Amino acid sequence: MRPSSQRDLHAIAVLAALALAGWAGLCAAAPAVAAAPQTVCTLTINSPDEQEALRRHLPPSKYRFVELVQRGRPDWLASACRAPLRCDVLVVSAHFDGADAFYAERIEQPEHFTGGDLERVSCGGACPALFSQLQEVYLFGCNTLNPQPQSDAPAEVLRSLLRAGHTRAQAEQALQSLTGVHAESRRDRMRQIFQGVPVIYGFSGSAPLGPAAAATLQSHLRHGGGRDFGSGRVSNRLLEAFAPFGLAAAPGLADDPALVEARADMCRFADERLPAAAKLAFVHGLLQRHVGEARLYMDRIQNLLASLDDSTRRQSEVAAQLAAIAGDGAARERLLDYARRTDRPPVRVQMLDLAHDLGWLNSGQRRGELVRLLDELQQRRALGVPEVHLACALNEDRRLDGALRRPTGLASGADSVAHAALRACLGSADDRARTLQALLGASEADVHVAQAYLRHRPVADAGELRRLVDRIAGMNPGGAQVQALEALSRHPVADREVLRQLTRLFADSPSAAVQSAIAAILIRADPKAIDTEALTHTLMARRHPAPGSGALIDLLLDALQSR
Repeated sequence: MRPSSQRDLHAIAVLAALALAGWAGLCAAAPAVAAAPQTVCTLTINSPDEQEALRRHLPPSKYRFVELVQRGRPDWLASACRAPLRCDVLVVSAHFDGADAFYAERIEQPEHFTGGDLERVSCGGACPALFSQLQEVYLFGCNTLNPQPQSDAPAEVLRSLLRAGHTRAQAEQALQSLTGVHAESRRDRMRQIFQGVPVIYGFSGSAPLGPAAAATLQSHLRHGGGRDFGSGRVSNRLLEAFAPFGLAAAPGLADDPALVEARADMCRFADERLPAAAKLAFVHGLLQRHVGEARLYMDRIQNLLASLDDSTRRQSEVAAQLAAIAGDGAARERLLDYARRTDRPPVRVQMLDLAHDLGWLNSGQRRGELVRLLDELQQRRALGVPEVHLACALNEDRRLDGALRRPTGLASGADSVAHAALRACLGSADDRARTLQALLGASEADVHVAQAYLRHRPVADAGELRRLVDRIAGMNPGGAQVQALEALSRHPVADREVLRQLTRLFADSPSAAVQSAIAAILIRADPKAIDTEALTHTLMARRHPAPGSGALIDLLLDALQSR
């Protein structure tokens, strides 16, 4: 190479270096464009422990926190929908009842919300932005991602198809064509509500209490877990950290055809933009399908009907839709036939209530159907606590008193204490006496039946209660006596003589378990009827210390000493 060419190359290299240096200088001088912080929306109904742990360990430059719940303001969710706010992450701190309600542990805290509220936010046009860009949802409540069906409705529909003569293969195919997920699990419902959200975290069973959840979160974040937060990707490290508590992750609804169809139906009920008449037209369409589908939607249909006030029902289009449903004789017969054939009495009652709400049964006809059901129940050989609860609940207003009489010619096995308790729920005095007598017997099953009965029909007459307590006091100390006393634990006793009987029994009993059962009654007793000084002395002087049996006595003493 020639020298001149070498000089030229050297000059070019120098110029290139200067150019690169200048470009680097310009880059260094230009201000960096920082990414906007993600918005973490919190729904804090219960303890703030989880929220505080996240605030403490996530950098404020990357995350800004917004609490959606406004204490003392019932319309806090609607207010959040009206705000110019889009959440990137949603953190829900609340107990979950496993069905619909998110609530606080403290009774005095009124704020709560339901799955139905979230459905309206998800489906309705009144809140189009709030959850529109969610990347992650954290549900710190029990069973929020439980994969088990919330009801046994699909199994019941399957049994109805088998009873109708279908083979099992035909019945299963028919059920699948009716619905894929309408008897949705809690997990599937959350997937429907949070459609398109990449990651939803929740618990398949019991969730940890707030302090335990917060401690686990803090440990996770201190060890680098914050890098995954808000990314829209499942954090295996977070799942491992909460593995002892059963944390699960699931994506929001995407393209599963069955779930998409179920969400569309969910939104027809939940979308507040749809007028009531349109929703009723949709319900009428459901009633034209296989009756099993109406069964699967029964709760939503009843909630819709209950939401219609008198003024709404008088609107011409709404009235026309209600009249069209009431006049649909074919749909009426299909539903009533299904109700009468179902093998689950509570479902039959619910379907009869729905038929009444739809105008297919008047009050007298509904009463006749209920009496028919109860008569069929008492013909069964095997009855138990569930049937007693059902009978007493159906006659809470005492309008069915005297409607059912003991049939003649029953075998002994078909006339148990449970049969007597069922008739006692319907006003039979003789059967009430037999049920209360069973409370004093040795059969644990009969005692449970009597306890179930007394929850609905407590002993209100002072003379009857005195006689019952006197007979309980004459029992041998032990498990049967404890169970008999426990049946009275829900009674708000106000009779002074009964309270004196219980105090004497406490003093004379050699059993710590019996004393604890008596304390459970006295805690709920009318304070004005209690001789505080005498009872306090008896409790302190005559109690039998035993591991695990003194907590109720201590609570009773605390209550007495604070008066």
